[in-house]
Amino acid sequence: HVREDMFGGGQRIGLIGISSAEVKRVQHDAFTAVGRAVIETYDLTISTFKALWQIITGTRSTDEIGGPLRIAKMSGDVAGAGIETAIFFTALLSINLGLINLFPIPVLDGGHLLFYGVEAIRGKPPGPKLQEYSGYVGLALVLSLMVFATWNDLSQLKVFDYLSSLII
Repeated sequence: HVREDMFGGGQRIGLIGISSAEVKRVQHDAFTAVGRAVIETYDLTISTFKALWQIITGTRSTDEIGGPLRIAKMSGDVAGAGIETAIFFTALLSINLGLINLFPIPVLDGGHLLFYGVEAIRGKPPGPKLQEYSGYVGLALVLSLMVFATWNDLSQLKVFDYLSSLII
């Protein structure tokens, strides 16, 4: 069974027997809450990497890649769902943006870490020309991803359909 979550994504789940739509709220003490937060962050990180791998291998659609417009729309949707949902969405967004920032792409923090690793292994930093040109490539990759995500947003939000109805 595929169930749509509150963020527009699909989750494949198995159903056996009786289910309930009721959400169960559980309170933890501070230490348990921190431990649960670490576990949830780890699980979310693994799920993100799995989804990214599925997109790369073509087993998952790129329609799920969203940019600033979809984030804004989802933020508005989440705002009406209560404070707990808003906090979860904020955490989800922060974790995903943090992971993207750690990708080994020059101009992102992960790219800087990659160069530091190369320097640690070689004993000297990569040449300035290599750093310059890899920075250009990294910037092109990041800008391409931003354009693609925004295009996806415009397509998913039916902006093109709306604009074509105004022209016709």
